[in-house]
Amino acid sequence: MAFARACSVALVGVEGVLVEVQADLERGVPAFALVGLPDKSLVESRDRVRAAMVNSGAEWPQMKLTVGLSPASVPKGGSGFDLAIATAVLGASGRIDPGAMADLVLIGELGLDGRVRPVRGVLPAVLAAAAAGYRQVVVPEQTAGEAALVPGVSVLGVRSLRQLIAVLNDEPVPDEAPAPEGSPDSSLAGLMVPGAGLGTGLGASPGGCADLADVAGQHMARTALEVAAAGGHHLMLHGPPGAGKTMLAERLPGVLPPLTQEEALEVTAVHSVAGILPPDQPLVRTAPYCAPHHSATMPSLVGGGNGLPRPGAVSLAHRGVLFLDEAPEFSAKSLDALRQPLESGHVVVARSGGVVRLPARFLLILAANPCPCGRHAVNGAGCECPPSVVRRYQARLSGPLLDRIDLRVGVGPVSRSDLLGPGGGGEPTAAVAARVLAARGRARSRLTGTPWRVNSEVPGYELRTRWRAGPGALSAAERDMERGLLTARGLDRVLRVAWTLADLADRDRPEKTDVDLALALRTGVARGTPQRVGTRGR
Repeated sequence: MAFARACSVALVGVEGVLVEVQADLERGVPAFALVGLPDKSLVESRDRVRAAMVNSGAEWPQMKLTVGLSPASVPKGGSGFDLAIATAVLGASGRIDPGAMADLVLIGELGLDGRVRPVRGVLPAVLAAAAAGYRQVVVPEQTAGEAALVPGVSVLGVRSLRQLIAVLNDEPVPDEAPAPEGSPDSSLAGLMVPGAGLGTGLGASPGGCADLADVAGQHMARTALEVAAAGGHHLMLHGPPGAGKTMLAERLPGVLPPLTQEEALEVTAVHSVAGILPPDQPLVRTAPYCAPHHSATMPSLVGGGNGLPRPGAVSLAHRGVLFLDEAPEFSAKSLDALRQPLESGHVVVARSGGVVRLPARFLLILAANPCPCGRHAVNGAGCECPPSVVRRYQARLSGPLLDRIDLRVGVGPVSRSDLLGPGGGGEPTAAVAARVLAARGRARSRLTGTPWRVNSEVPGYELRTRWRAGPGALSAAERDMERGLLTARGLDRVLRVAWTLADLADRDRPEKTDVDLALALRTGVARGTPQRVGTRGR
C-alpha cells in the first residue's frame, strides 16, 4: 500500500474550508474511486487527472486508487481540486516525494494536455489557507497576481503539471511557452461567467466618465446624494420620468471614496467567486455598482442557485451601490428580502445544499415613479391613473422597507432655466467627492476604537447616550415621534443623518439645523431655515 496527501480549499459561499486530499494505492483491479461529497464537475476530475498525468510524462498507477476529500461532511465542487488530486496521486505512486508537498496548498484545474487552467475564487481560497497557517500556495500562473494580494503567503504560479513536478523534485523546470501576446487565451474562459454581473461595473460609474455636473438642477437631490455618500445612508428618489433619478444614481459611485485595502480584498473575493473579476484586474479598488433589472428574482438579488448558494446582487454590491430602478416593479418578496442585509450588512441564505453567510454591506438607492404612468402630481401632465391604482402602486414598497431608508427625496421635473440656462449645472464630482472624503475622515476619527466605520452603522443607543446632539436639537424630531410620524428606528436614522450633516459642515456635534435638515430629507417636509450642505460651522 502507498499513501500521500495534499491540501486544497473548498469554497462555501465566499469563505474557504481547507480540504485534505488523500490518495491511497492498493493491490487489486485498477480502478479510481473519488469520495468525500464531490459534485458532478469534481467527479469528472478522474478523467482529467488521468489524461493530464499521462500527457505530462508520468506513469498512471495500474492499481486500485482511492482519493478521499476530507472533511467528508463538507460539500465540494468545481475543478479547482485537480492539481491537488494529481499531486497526491503522484506522491502515492512515488513520482514525487510526499514530504515535498506537505506544506503546500494547491489550487487549479488541469487540462487533458497537462496545462494548469485558472479557476474562480482564488483570493478567498488563499485567504482561508493563510488563516489556517499555510504560507505556500500553488496556483495557475494567470491568477498568481490575485493570490499574491494575501500578505505573508508565498505564491508559485505554474503553467503545467510538468512544471510542478519539476519544482517539487528539484529538477530543471521545462519551459512552457505562454500564449502569444495579443492572441486569445482560451484558458481564461472559466474566470468570467457571462451574465453573472447583473449590471455590475467596476469603474467609478457605468458610463466611465459620468460627472455630477451633467445633472441639471435638482439641488435637494444632489444634497441627498452627497449625504448618502458621506454617511453610507440609503436613499430613495421618487418623481416623474426624465427628472434625473437614474443619472444621479449612476454618478454616486464616483462620489464614494476609494476602497481601503481591507474593503478591496472583501470586494475582490466576492467578485472572484461570482466570476466577474477581470483577469487583468486582480484587485477592485473602486466601489462596485450593481443595477439589476426589475424582473430579477429573489435568489438573484440575495443569493441562491442549485446546491450551495452563490452571491446575489446584494453581495456583488458589497461596499458599493445597489441601484433598483423602477423599484415598485420589483416583486414584493424580492424587496422585503432586502430588509435583513440593510440592517446587518450580511445575508444568510439557506438552501438544500447548505447555509452560507454572504457579505452585503451596500448603499441602496431606490428610484420610483409616483404612479404607473409617472405623471401623477405633475401639474398639467394629464395623469389618468385612478386613485386606487396610484395607492396600490405606491404601496408596493412596504412600510418596514421604507422605514430603513434614511433619505427620501422628491425629484421634480427639471425647469427650462435649469436645463438651458448658464447656471443650471451643479458642482462636478471631484468637488463633492473631496467633501465626502473629508466628512468620512472626521467620522472615522470619532469612531476610532469601535467596530463601526460610517455614521449609518452606529447603533441608535450610542447616538442617544455616547454622542449626543446639541441642546434643543431634537425638538422637532421629538414632536414628530409623539405624533406618531416617526418610529424609534426612524429617530435613530435621523440622528445618523444629522451626524453626517455635522461632519460635512465640520461641526463637533449636530445642531438644530442639522436635525431639521435630516428630518426634511427623510419626510420631505422642510423644517426651519434651509441649510446648505458643506458650509462650515463655527
